[in-house]
Amino acid sequence: MQRSYFFTLILIWLAKPAFSQQAVVDAIYSNALKSVVAYEQLSVLCATTEGRIAGSPQAAAAVEYTKQLMEQMDLDSVYLQEVIVPNWKRGEPEQARLISRVLGNQELSVTALGLSAGTGPQGLIAPVLEVQSLEELEQLGEAAVKGKIVFFNRAVNQDHYNTFQGYSGAVDQRVRGPLTAAKLGAVAALVRSVTTASHDYPHTGVTRFDADGRNIPALAVSPQGADLLGQALKTDPDLSLYLRNTSHRLPDAVSYNVIGEIRGTDYPDQIITVGGHLDAWDNSQGAHDNGGGCVQSIDVLRIFHELNIQPKRTVRAVMFMDEEIMQTGGNAYADSATAAGEKHYFAIESDRGVFTPRGFSIDAEGERLEALLSIKPYFEAYGMHEFVKGGSGVDIRPLKNYYDMAQAGLLTDSQRYFDLHHAASDTFEKINRRELNLGTAAMAAFIYLIDHLDTLGTE
Repeated sequence: MQRSYFFTLILIWLAKPAFSQQAVVDAIYSNALKSVVAYEQLSVLCATTEGRIAGSPQAAAAVEYTKQLMEQMDLDSVYLQEVIVPNWKRGEPEQARLISRVLGNQELSVTALGLSAGTGPQGLIAPVLEVQSLEELEQLGEAAVKGKIVFFNRAVNQDHYNTFQGYSGAVDQRVRGPLTAAKLGAVAALVRSVTTASHDYPHTGVTRFDADGRNIPALAVSPQGADLLGQALKTDPDLSLYLRNTSHRLPDAVSYNVIGEIRGTDYPDQIITVGGHLDAWDNSQGAHDNGGGCVQSIDVLRIFHELNIQPKRTVRAVMFMDEEIMQTGGNAYADSATAAGEKHYFAIESDRGVFTPRGFSIDAEGERLEALLSIKPYFEAYGMHEFVKGGSGVDIRPLKNYYDMAQAGLLTDSQRYFDLHHAASDTFEKINRRELNLGTAAMAAFIYLIDHLDTLGTE
């Protein structure tokens, strides 16, 4: 939508904290910080649906639980949106054993990566080839790789204040490393867990294979296990590794996005989406990734309802299914929206853990970006200082394939996130109620201001 420069200046001026608008923001924060609702809901979600990977009975239970939560809130509508999801199964507990004539045998903590093939019931034994990068592996070539277990042992760079930078610099070996190894004839791949921690929890995550290519066993090893194996290879380069996992893939399954909404008063056909992904890896409770983001999104609607905030536009909370493997929930939501001729005004996602919120990463350009950045003063009293241009979220991003729209992601303190990310240690006990509620309040207030100030204009 086109707007004049003068109109943009008016919007920016309006975004300065006026008393009535700031009072509503303060009321939102007060309501959220005193509440135990989202915290208790997350406790139940984690305890009763642990391991809710897409296609699992636990994921189906999570769909039913969050649907019931929103049905009890007297919303204008609550419904399910069908999603066809991958149906990968981990199988029996994985095993890994270092076998060395010099050092003896030592067990390693490992976990299969999502979409990994299995070794078969007998497991496999092969020599180990350690590499630091995909480029190094490709330079070694098939002659050096064939018949080996490729061990990707590049640690996350700890130099960055924003741990997502370190993560993004190391995650390629998990996502594309096993595929590269398979093409060069490796019998399996072992990847150092992509984490900032130094513990004995292996961190899973999806890996990718060509549909018509060779799928090999692909496992992650804990940071301590990676250090042990790396040091052992220096002492005995001829050691072997025993791996066993029974992972396999079944035919795709039917699952659902869970959607609840408050209908807008002035522009009900314009949609503001707030969401998180309901699925989690099958090795954990998925408290930070991303049960917390889901209950925050639901709690935005609760706060609007309790404070009698009547949005001009329809505010829709979406629990997306299957973010972790194929992102089918986000794509199905965007496809359905365009097929129905919906108008999407704004979308925001919480999927960076429910730690202390620092601001918003805003996916917008030009006047829209400037108008959204101008809302920052409303949040300064709540420690929200990072309003920056950047990405939004995996599940809402497909909307941009169809809509010229602004999006945002909730930015949280990142220092602890990758200690827990995709690991069995991502449990409810790691949740702080106030941090969880501060994130809810931030998203609710941001949505209120965007909607109330008509920050992005109307059609």
